[in-house]
Amino acid sequence: MGERLKDKVAIVTGAGSVGPGWGNGKATAVLFAREGARVFAVDINLAAAEETKGIIEKEGGECTVHKVDVSKSDEVKAMVARCVETYGRIDILHNNVGMVVVGGPVETSEETWDRVNAVNLKSMFLTCKYVLPHMERQGGGAIVNISSIAAIRYTGVPYVTYYATKAGILQLTQGIALQYAEKNIRANAILPGLMNTPFIVEPLKEAYGDGDVDKMIEVRNNQCPMKRMGDAWDVAYAALFLASDEAKYITGAQLVVDGGITCKYV
Repeated sequence: MGERLKDKVAIVTGAGSVGPGWGNGKATAVLFAREGARVFAVDINLAAAEETKGIIEKEGGECTVHKVDVSKSDEVKAMVARCVETYGRIDILHNNVGMVVVGGPVETSEETWDRVNAVNLKSMFLTCKYVLPHMERQGGGAIVNISSIAAIRYTGVPYVTYYATKAGILQLTQGIALQYAEKNIRANAILPGLMNTPFIVEPLKEAYGDGDVDKMIEVRNNQCPMKRMGDAWDVAYAALFLASDEAKYITGAQLVVDGGITCKYV
């Protein structure tokens, strides 16, 4: 066990994986615990969060789970209150919840637009809204928001809701970073590139591989300069750095974790 987050309390949203293997949130929750944090693992799928908790506790870490729809204000408020009631403070907020729906502006329904905005962007507004007063009262904290290279590049997939919401996360993060800089609260964003996690399978297998998951993975691997996608641990270690005191002078940053792919997109 490490000590990079010793004695810190971390909320990790989307801490369960949507399928077998390691998603970004699951890996981050486990890594935070390995580095000494007490983890408040949040997911809309309680069973998925419980699986993460089981891994953490088996390794000797501490974790509490909570079921929440992070697009609902009352549920987020209750989640934050329970974390403070359980652990007394919140040092780290890691926003990892997101969804992908393929479709351009014509094909996308208004209902889909609203739903993706609620899950991807409104959720981060709500968690920050209710966590920030606690961080301010205790004298500091760190927020890490998961965006995407889709916030700054067209990735070849027509998903207008994903582009728009992931871009919104960047300015939400920077706005918070500057407003709260004097209060010792840092906010940074991570922009993952093409990642091989359970999250990509269902929404992207048709767009990339005509329903063939193996073909989709092959196509995405070949798009990357390293000829392989990243994995959940690449995102988790970036989050660990930004959440830790090693990054105490870093705020408002956009950390690209993409194996170099945005260097070649035109």
